Amino acid sequence: MQHLRSLGALTPLRASMARGAGALPPRPCSVGPSARWARGLFATARAPQNEGVPMPNRSAGPGSSTVPHGPGHTSETAMLTDGQALVAKTAEALYLTEMMRGMALTMQYFFQPKVTLDYPMEKGPSSPRFRGEHALRRYESGEERCIACKLCEAICPAQAITIEAEPRPDGSRRTTRYDIDMTKCIYCGMCQEACPVDAIVEGPNMEYATETHEELLYNKAKLLANGDRWEAEIAQNLKSESMYR
Repeated sequence: MQHLRSLGALTPLRASMARGAGALPPRPCSVGPSARWARGLFATARAPQNEGVPMPNRSAGPGSSTVPHGPGHTSETAMLTDGQALVAKTAEALYLTEMMRGMALTMQYFFQPKVTLDYPMEKGPSSPRFRGEHALRRYESGEERCIACKLCEAICPAQAITIEAEPRPDGSRRTTRYDIDMTKCIYCGMCQEACPVDAIVEGPNMEYATETHEELLYNKAKLLANGDRWEAEIAQNLKSESMYR
């Protein structure tokens, strides 16, 4: 009897070694999605003491099993554990216990202080380095800062800036055309960093959604109007960041 038991234990080992060496083809897996779902829903858990121990042959009748049992293991213990796991899985599926736990967590946070803002009536603070809508700035005298050096146009990675310039009667150069295609802009801030006179900047405004594409094609007049509108905040942000530029 002991010799037969040892042969029965070696048979699966020999089969696995032969399969690894290529003598036997791998076993195909024919478990479909519905079968996997059913297995996960009604899977029965084994007792911890049963791990690595073969289950007895219950079909042979009581007392006729040839499989050795582990210490403290009985067929009644395995059946009781399987039944408890089946009942727990079935109750969880029928009574939606996971959903009830989720609703309890929702009600717990419902009565706690709110951390969200009622936008747009309430707005959170923005960083002075925020890169929003573009603007062209002026000097305090009202003269525009841009000197038509075209550094911003050259450095723009999206090629969203178009500049045309001509000399003035006093010999200075000023732009006659300054266009930005806001649908191309990637808001990298390189135009602002390249400008030697802080003429083109990305201001603090983030609320400039439009209904048409043409409204996002900014010209010089639009950019100067943005600069006049946001000059106070732009100047304050540039001053606070002057140490890091």
